[in-house]
This record gives sequence, C-alpha cells and structure tokens, in this order.
Amino acid sequence: MFAVVASGSCDSRGNGPNTPPEDNPPASGIESVVYLTRPDASAKFKKQEGLVKTETNPYLPTIEVDKEQKFQPVDGFGFTLTGGSAKLLWAMKADARAEILEKLFGVGENNIGTSYLRLSLGSSDLDEYTFSYNQTPGDVDMEHFDLGYDRKYLIPVLKLILGINPDIRLMASPWSAPAWMKTNNATVGGRLKEECYKAYALYFVKYIQQMKAEGIVIDAVTVQNEPLHGGNNPSMEMSPAEQADFIKNHLGPAFAANNIKTKIVIYDHNCDRSEYPLAVLADPEAYGFIDGTAFHLYGGDISALSTVHDAHPDKSLYFTEQWIGAPANFAGDVKWHIREVIIGSMRNWSRIALEWNLASDPTCSIHTSGGCTNCLGAITIDGNKVTFNPAYYIIAHAAKYVRPGSVRVESGYSGNPDDLPNVAFLTPDNRVVILVLNNMDKKQTFNVKCGGTAFTTELAAGEVATYVL
Repeated sequence: MFAVVASGSCDSRGNGPNTPPEDNPPASGIESVVYLTRPDASAKFKKQEGLVKTETNPYLPTIEVDKEQKFQPVDGFGFTLTGGSAKLLWAMKADARAEILEKLFGVGENNIGTSYLRLSLGSSDLDEYTFSYNQTPGDVDMEHFDLGYDRKYLIPVLKLILGINPDIRLMASPWSAPAWMKTNNATVGGRLKEECYKAYALYFVKYIQQMKAEGIVIDAVTVQNEPLHGGNNPSMEMSPAEQADFIKNHLGPAFAANNIKTKIVIYDHNCDRSEYPLAVLADPEAYGFIDGTAFHLYGGDISALSTVHDAHPDKSLYFTEQWIGAPANFAGDVKWHIREVIIGSMRNWSRIALEWNLASDPTCSIHTSGGCTNCLGAITIDGNKVTFNPAYYIIAHAAKYVRPGSVRVESGYSGNPDDLPNVAFLTPDNRVVILVLNNMDKKQTFNVKCGGTAFTTELAAGEVATYVL
C-alpha cells in the first residue's frame, strides 16, 4: 500500500543533462517522481503516482531534509564488471546486448543509470580461469606486460558501455600479483616478494597506461582486494605495514614519475578491521599518496567507515563490494542491502556503493577453481534472455536519480531511526532525492519535510521508496 500527498515546494530547479525529458516538471504545480519496491516483488523499482497538495499530519513522525547541511559528494553507484560478466555479455547477440547495456547504463525513462564500475586488475575469482598480465618470470621491467585476456571480452564490453556513458567512473582492484612475484609462487595466498615491489608498482603503471591507450581511463585503484583473506583463487595477503611500504616507496612514486593521476585507495576489505586502514594512514610518507579507504561488509558494522572518516576527514571512503548468494531471497536481500550498502554506506561518508558482480549465468558457473560458486549477478544471462535479480533493483533505487556530482544532505527522523532508515541527496540539477526503507514488520505512515515542501506517505513492512522532489 502506498500513497503520497504534498504541499509547498522544495526548491526551484532546472532540467540538467542527467534529467530524462519524460520526467521534466510541468509548467505549474508540484512535480515529483516516486519509485517503489515491495518485499513480495509485486512492485520492483516501479514508478508511482506523483505528489499532490495537502497538509501534513502533525501527529506523525517526520523525516526532515536540510539541503543546506551538506556532507560528502557522490561518485556513483554500480557493480563489479567481472571477466565472467563480460564474457556473458559479449556472447549475446548484438541487439540483445545493446538493449541490456542501455537499460543498465543509460539515463532514460526505462534505464537505471549505473554510474560506477569496479574491475579486476588481472583475474578475479569470477573469471573462467586465473591469469595475470605478465606471465614471464623475472620480467621486472614489464617488457612482456599485456592486457591479454581482457582484450577478449572485458575491453570490448567496456567500450560499448563508454559509448552509452562516457563519464562512467572505473576502479580497478587486483586479486593477486603474478604468481612469480609471490612468496609461494601460486595464485592462492602468499605475499608479494620484497624484491618484486618495484616491478609490481610498474605492473600497475603499465595497466593504467595500456587501458588509457584503449580509451579507458581508470579513475582509482585499490592496492589489494581483501588483503586479509588468502584463501580465494586468486588472492594475496598483505599486512598494513607491507601496504604502507609498497605505497610510499614504490606505487606512489611510480605514479608520480609517470604523471599518473589515478587515485590510490587502501584496504578494500571488511568493516571488522578498521585498524588496518588506520595503521596504513598513520604512516606519514604513505599518507600523501593515499586518496582514501575501501570497505566490504562481510564482517563488522558499516559504522567503521565513520571511524576512519572521523580520524582522517580529508580522505575519501568507498564501499566497493557486497555479494548476494544464489538463490536470492528477494525480500531479505533488498531490505538488508538497501539498509546497509546503500543507506548505511552513504550515511557513513562513502562516495560510492557497489554490488558484487554484474552478471552471472543460470548456474553461476563462471568462476575459477576454488572461486565463488554461487555469486548471483545483478542480472542472469541465459543466452539472449535476461533476468533481473535483487542487486539490479537495489542499485536502481540510488543510481537512477542520485547522479555523480550529487551531495549527501542532512535527513533527520523524529522517530526511532532504526524504524525508518533514510538518506537524502541534492543532485547537480538541484533536485532532492530521498531513499527510505520501512525496516519494521508493520506499515508506517510518516511526514517528509524539505524546505517549503511537506507531504505524508506510507510504506508497508519492508517496502523501499525513492522520492525525487
């Protein structure tokens, strides 16, 4: 059950380049856009009727938005484009592939506007097999470096995506250095050999340079995906001291020497070990090269992002990964991920929120030996048939209207904040976007106030709404 009534106006606004023409406001009156997801999947990011003028109920709890109180800017929302995802997309017929890519990355009425992608620098566990960009032992000068396997599926798909959204931001994360650079000479576990630090920094440089030669700009890299987890295939362990050493003595200077502006992001692991990034950031020489810290949430509490922000408010935060296991639990997955990944990360200073892998096949069969066997994609691709899974709708609730360059603004709730988690943004075209989750097991009716706009609305248990004012 869903209803909205409103009075006043939040703000005047123009129609910026990210505003779909069909959503332009009428010449008079109040215009709004509302999208709803129900836990029973009877509505999945479904557009609702707009706001109408009325009075609010003074006896109801209220979400009050203060768009003058601003916090972190937003870089985007999206997924990881794994090698497996790219392979499935590239195998589709051209017209079917074009249609799904437009739906994912376009900004029109029927598209969700994915604005940020994470890539694996080398193979991840969701590639069909492990690989690196340099398989020549001892080639410390990277004379044999080549993007190799990425040229087969990933780069062609990325070029199609860039044709739809040339401004999409890309982050690359290594799961492992080439095996010959590691203490155990294997793809699983091990550590980076000290004598290979310089060569590995050059490996990053060559990756960024060769991707740029393909017309692909890497905005940021993380130093190591999940540096405390050496059991995946591929994987590599790296201590805080090792990471600080690698950054200050090798990676940072290599980027500077080659005039590379790509951001360096540390940690890229769970919220239960905030002492790791704090230890790296405590190194004054490494500090100057570091843009920020990336987190996952397979352990700990999302508030760990604020712990790091409070210690280093000048450094950025990124939420880079959270998986959904197959088969999905639509109600539970949407509720948890909206609350923790979207609302939680944004309220704790993250600039991005990413779900793990963009696409899988019906049996989640593309993975390395020892890799994830049930990582469900945001979409399932079966030949040319596409099924949309929970992560697609989770990201849609934020990505479609909270465009890059938006900024989080204050949104306080007069009731118990755990009952109605919410987050608000001011967009580049001066819209206010509010995401709200009913986290209770019963319907909630409440007011929303933003400047001169005030309206009442209700959400049934577990429902999610995006309000665009």
